[in-house]
Amino acid sequence: MKICHVSASDSGGGAARAAFRLHMALQESGFSSIMQVAVKHTDELGVCGPSGRIEKAVAAVRPVIDQFLCKINNSNLSAYRSLNFLPSTLLKRKSVGSADVINLHWLGGGSVSIGQLGEIDRPCVWTLHDMWPFCGAEHLAPDSPVARWRNGYPHLKNLADRPGVDFDRLIWMWKKRTWRRPIPLIAPSNWLARCIRQSSLMKDWPVFVVPNVLDTSRFRPVPKKTARSLLNLPPDIPLVLFGAMGGGRDPNKGWDLLHSALLELSSTISGIECVVFGQSKPADSPCVGMPVHWLGHLHDDVTLNLVYSAADVMVVPSRQENLPQSGTEAHSCGCPVVAFDVAGLPDVVEHQVTGYLAAAYDSSDLANGIRWVLEDDDRYSRMCLAARDRAVNRWSPAAVVPQYLNVYEQTIDSWIS
Repeated sequence: MKICHVSASDSGGGAARAAFRLHMALQESGFSSIMQVAVKHTDELGVCGPSGRIEKAVAAVRPVIDQFLCKINNSNLSAYRSLNFLPSTLLKRKSVGSADVINLHWLGGGSVSIGQLGEIDRPCVWTLHDMWPFCGAEHLAPDSPVARWRNGYPHLKNLADRPGVDFDRLIWMWKKRTWRRPIPLIAPSNWLARCIRQSSLMKDWPVFVVPNVLDTSRFRPVPKKTARSLLNLPPDIPLVLFGAMGGGRDPNKGWDLLHSALLELSSTISGIECVVFGQSKPADSPCVGMPVHWLGHLHDDVTLNLVYSAADVMVVPSRQENLPQSGTEAHSCGCPVVAFDVAGLPDVVEHQVTGYLAAAYDSSDLANGIRWVLEDDDRYSRMCLAARDRAVNRWSPAAVVPQYLNVYEQTIDSWIS
């Protein structure tokens, strides 16, 4: 079976990393897997990117044009958007045409036009890393009963107060008109699968729940003192870990909610400190009542593995997440996770077994969860072991690759029949 993964990139974000990890897991399991990307960052031979100066220049300019036009959108929401109106050569590459099955991944930034996605004439599945496929132009949208993606994107009210173009409605209508043939969708979390089944656009499309794969032999526990020594972190005090691309700049990542929780913890746990990766120390460093160690941007799995192993608890205070890899990676390193009981986070954390799920957006309960994880040494040791077991049983290649192969085989069989 020849599998071709199509993605905007092979690195640089959670979706790209998830797609790349699946490609590598399939290769290492003995299957023929190729990854076709609009922009290539890694030096992996099995990843095919644009060749020549002109192709590379076009690939670099395409997302700039896409984002420039998004600025005239009339929605007052700040979510990242993709219009994907320009045709590209990504789906016309030889590796795509010769595949037995195509696995689409994150295709934002104008990497493939919506029209071209509707013209795919080979067995194809689509792994959803966010909400864009069933939304308008947004990659992240509110999950509420009146969400536009649930109700077919009705006209916005009070348009006089919102100058610009309703791109969300226009893009959604283009998708509905163009995507005539449903294809199997893979949702990494039960929450995203529920959203798909409740969406106006894709409610009748086949949906499979298969988590993102993680190399649990690469992400594995390292002795805490060793990890802290290598990272120059304090050896014998509780360390609370927070990580996100861009650190505290993305409101969805919930730094403000964690900030309040840390202020509360600083008055009840002596000697506790915080570690942040994904952002360097800002000029105006926030006061959280405790020392903060800013590790900056981390670009390799070896260092990430040390960071998770050095921490006592990982906190994922996101307002809305699919299946955050910071949570699965932490578990694989034997680190308990505290998060809110929302969206796809319950697929990561088993409450009071591998961590703690706090009431939605309640900073006090988030602080209570961190305190609960740290306060009992025997219980903590059991949690660390349970976290590692959960990672191996749910997200390792041995657990995930067979699930993907099953979807691929069903898709090929239904196409032939």
